[in-house]
Amino acid sequence: MSYEQTIQEHLRITLLRLLYEDPDYTQNDSLLTDLTEAYGFTPSRDKVRTELAWLAEQGLVTIDDGKIIIAMLTERGADVARGRVTVPGVKRPSPGRR
Repeated sequence: MSYEQTIQEHLRITLLRLLYEDPDYTQNDSLLTDLTEAYGFTPSRDKVRTELAWLAEQGLVTIDDGKIIIAMLTERGADVARGRVTVPGVKRPSPGRR
């Protein structure tokens, strides 16, 4: 697996976990971009939008793309964030991080 693929998988699980931690499982792309910095990422908003679109294609989030992109975690996305389901292209969380 390439360096870029590894980073991509880690960013995807981080986005899912951030949505899972939100009380209504919903967040906008701007805040998600800022919140990923606490986990050592520095993605552009465009990169976050690209990864959210990919997660939506996998059925892990839904997207409301008005002026601000709003992502909402799906039930399947929550299962992935908690490590109950694995999806190729998304890093599985470490034990104890559910």
